[in-house]
Amino acid sequence: MIKKEVLTGFIIGIVANTIGLFLASMILGNGEGFISVLKSASAEGFLGKLVSLGAILNLGAFFIFIKKKQDYRARGVLLATVLIAVATFIIKFL
Repeated sequence: MIKKEVLTGFIIGIVANTIGLFLASMILGNGEGFISVLKSASAEGFLGKLVSLGAILNLGAFFIFIKKKQDYRARGVLLATVLIAVATFIIKFL
């Protein structure tokens, strides 16, 4: 039961980050497509920053779960955010 709640929160955190990444790339992409924005961000070295902007939606999901007293789902969102931070750190130094 607890593992299921943490997994649910983790999946919601990954989905929220993906949606946030899409929205950030559409706002900052000057009308380019999603894939072309990601390619140019990778080529110019700011892909990690773009992924970090996408993680802002996780903040909302986290606080919604905390307010609803769904601590294990909030823990899953936090776990997803930490995973995104580690991936961003790795992207930055590759």
